[in-house]
Formats: sequence, structure tokens, C-alpha cells
Amino acid sequence: MPKQTTKQSGDVGEEIARRFLREKGLELVDLNYRYGHGEIDIIAKDGEVLVFCEVKMRKGDSYGDPEYAITARKQKQIRRIAQAYLYQHAIDNQACRFDVVAIRMKGITPQINYIKNAF
Repeated sequence: MPKQTTKQSGDVGEEIARRFLREKGLELVDLNYRYGHGEIDIIAKDGEVLVFCEVKMRKGDSYGDPEYAITARKQKQIRRIAQAYLYQHAIDNQACRFDVVAIRMKGITPQINYIKNAF
């Protein structure tokens, strides 16, 4: 069986995250929103709050917990992309938050750490 590329692995993680967020009652609004050289994986509504969600997945323990891959620099980039999204969609006075769905695969079973208002 050929090894998955990083993109394929990321797609699997994002699908797991989308199902998880829908089960939590969030309404998915936009997926893989690109601006400049960055991307926000999932944009959703949680009631009246617009949620910008970063998804990180790890298949093993070599690189540590997936949530720690979201560095201060990455957080700054996500905030900048979120501002562009709000501007491009003419959204004002909107409560927003930044969530993280960190997925660690243990065999075929995903272990999910959902961090609301992560940064």
C-alpha cells in the first residue's frame, strides 16, 4: 500500500474534523479558504459565533502533539487570513473565535483534542 502524501493525510484529517464539528452542532460555512500564501481549514458557525478552525493531524508520536504545531507565527497568519475573510465577505460586528481540532491517529482510531477559543 503506497504511503499517503502530506496533502492526502491532511485531507483525511480535515474530513475527520468536519464530521466531528458537525456532530458538535456547528454549521460549516466555508472550507479551505485561501488568502495569500495561507489557508484556514474550516470556517463554521457555532450559534451566532463565527469560528475559524485550524486542523492538525499526526499519525505518530515523532513530532509531538499536533496542537503544538500551531506556533505564534501560524496563529498570526490565521488571524490575518480571518481578517481578509471578514473584509471580503463584508462582515462587521461579528463575534469570532479561533478553534483547533488536533487529531492523533492510533491505528485507525482518531483521538481528537478539540480546543475552543485556542488563541
